[in-house]
Amino acid sequence: MGDWKDPSIIRGLSTLAPGLSWIDLMFQGRAHAIATAVLQQAGGLALVDPGPTSCLPVLTQGLAQRGQRLADVRDILLTHIHLDHAGATGTIVRAHPHIRVFVHERGASHMADPSGLLRSATRLYGEQMDRLWGGCEPVPAGNLVALQGGERIDAGARRFDVAYTPGHASHHVSYFDGESGVAFVGDTGGVCIDGGYVLPPTPPPDIDLEAWRVSVDRIERWSPSTLFMTHFGPAPSVRPHLQSLLDNLETTAGWVRESLSEDGSDEERSARFAARLRRALRQQISEAQLESYPVAAPFEQLWLGLARYWRKRAPPA
Repeated sequence: MGDWKDPSIIRGLSTLAPGLSWIDLMFQGRAHAIATAVLQQAGGLALVDPGPTSCLPVLTQGLAQRGQRLADVRDILLTHIHLDHAGATGTIVRAHPHIRVFVHERGASHMADPSGLLRSATRLYGEQMDRLWGGCEPVPAGNLVALQGGERIDAGARRFDVAYTPGHASHHVSYFDGESGVAFVGDTGGVCIDGGYVLPPTPPPDIDLEAWRVSVDRIERWSPSTLFMTHFGPAPSVRPHLQSLLDNLETTAGWVRESLSEDGSDEERSARFAARLRRALRQQISEAQLESYPVAAPFEQLWLGLARYWRKRAPPA
């Protein structure tokens, strides 16, 4: 990845609040696709969603730019176990076995044995797995702290409230730092590049629209001043952001439900959905913003997750 003084690395570290910042992992060479939050207090350093192993050199260099090392990390907080959020965790912990990993109880076993997770991801990404994500090492069971939601935890010398926030994934949690007012919402808060369209990420296998709406309500009850999303960064206008997320979730889910009664194969339907979504985004955001969205959330996969949801619950309209 080159020297850590490269300007792209320096630009990738941004301040969120005192002691809180984030690093742009420059996923696949693209800015504003995946972010890792860095939580620093005297005597503690923690990461929220360290990203995939393919981005580990950028994460390492981003920490070095501020005089920190992965060896200084005490805690990793995972919103969920998808590879773009958690793939590097096992590799980091194997090298630094003092690190605790907080994860929902439904995801803990998959972090200890990621074989099932990798099989599921391979069905989506095929031969691109290594290029996109790199390796995914198991996390020793003794390093895992399983969460249910409702806990209050101490990590990185900070105190966080934990909420169970499924909808995007059945093993998703969010974390709230009451001191700063920042809620770390992973993918439950959507994908939003530079304040643009709030895109619901809906890949398979366990999209649940009803659960997602309940999760948004749980986040709102914290009354956070800022949301932090892995894709990508802070959203200070919390209520408008979350309302846009729910509105757009209803819209895209409706498009997919309609498409299930249309002619053609699933591949053709997902391609038409992707084209329709791209046209809708192009009306609201710049081309530069638009280029980052399918890197963070491939459009065809959004169709697949919503199609699975509808087929499990109701016949096509």
